[in-house]
Amino acid sequence: MKSIIIIIFFLAFSITAFTQPVDSRTQEIVIIMVNVIPMDSERALADQTVIIRDNKIVAIGSKLKYNKKAHVVNANGKYLMPGLAEMHAHVPPNDNLESMKEVLRLFAMNGITTIRGMLGHPKHLELREMINKGEVLGPRLFTTGPSFNGSSVRTAEDAQRMVREQKAAGYDFLKLHPGLTMETFPAIVSTAREVGIPFVGHVSFKVGIWRAIDAGYSSIDHLDGFIEGLVPGIENIPEQQVGLFAMYVADKADESQIPKLMKGLKDQKIWVVPTQSLAERWFAPSFTPEIFLNDRATQYMSKETVGQWVESKKNLMGNSQYDPAKIENFIKLRRRLIKACQDSGVGLLLGCDAPQVFNVPGSSTHYELQYLVAAGLSPYEALKTGTVNVATYLNIKEAGIIKEGAIADLVLVSGNPLANINETQNIEGVMLNGKWLAKEYIDTELKKLEKK
Repeated sequence: MKSIIIIIFFLAFSITAFTQPVDSRTQEIVIIMVNVIPMDSERALADQTVIIRDNKIVAIGSKLKYNKKAHVVNANGKYLMPGLAEMHAHVPPNDNLESMKEVLRLFAMNGITTIRGMLGHPKHLELREMINKGEVLGPRLFTTGPSFNGSSVRTAEDAQRMVREQKAAGYDFLKLHPGLTMETFPAIVSTAREVGIPFVGHVSFKVGIWRAIDAGYSSIDHLDGFIEGLVPGIENIPEQQVGLFAMYVADKADESQIPKLMKGLKDQKIWVVPTQSLAERWFAPSFTPEIFLNDRATQYMSKETVGQWVESKKNLMGNSQYDPAKIENFIKLRRRLIKACQDSGVGLLLGCDAPQVFNVPGSSTHYELQYLVAAGLSPYEALKTGTVNVATYLNIKEAGIIKEGAIADLVLVSGNPLANINETQNIEGVMLNGKWLAKEYIDTELKKLEKK
């Protein structure tokens, strides 16, 4: 009887150990027999030991001694890569902290260790602080303020006031949406420069890509304005006939102007967040609602949200301007623009716009990597957009890379993503904000997030 009790206790302890995060601030974490993808070049270091203490990588090598009381992760044959960043995320813009935590956990359990929230709310400032203190488990959060758009900014005075208020509040970026004019946009730009806060996001139709480049966006998202800027006489076409991201006029684009566009972006050091996953899944006729409904990630969204997304797709395809063949060519043009950015040295950042139509937080970031590879990037180049490039863009030293002294934001996957980008989805564990999340813990948490 005594031996049975001991066995039950041991099993209970083992299960608890695997289903609770292990904090490197209180216990050394050692990952052994792992293939390391350092992201300093396109390579994998075989059979390494990685020692993590106090959220930092303190040692990497093939034969290392470590504390006998360390938490050891046997990663034989698996691959360790830096955690991924999602640079066009959406955290619910409301006062409901629980709904925010839900989205954060979806990102975290999918190996997304940094996010940039792209539709801000005052509660996000509090949330950012809670994450930094370890009170909320979630990716490192950078946040934009509430949207600058045609409704929120009607005059230059509105623009100046909002910029100053958001800078004073402590937001990291200003989020620009459509509807800005040649009165309000310059006021945003000049005031943002004066107070020292970067602006990111959409390019309003009345502003256009060339003025946007001259203004010095920090990042332009969705490739917004790119195709419009390639269409001769775009200023004479009514905005409603152009379509979202110029999908209805893409066949009129003069692609000989792409080098000029790339030069402007590079010269002004403007980064680009393509969100190609949004285009490939929402806009393309080949991606049907049925495909999404069969995606395992669908179970993490409410029935109401899924229904809204399906209806949005049907409404788009039912538009009289929607020509499936032309839209497929529009998607292909977007791919060529992404490849041109890569080839021209324009900085690309990983981002998919989730939660948004057919893009579920976490999983869709991995789909974005696949779409970048489909656009012509190598798996290594695609991985850089969510690791090394993000660290450079955010000026976070010792991030986005695996080396001694680096921040221990890490993802353990079962296969080599340098050989097959799909392997980033096969997650075996995550290091997030100093804590090791084992696969058993991740599976348990994801189960809790399923919508019945």
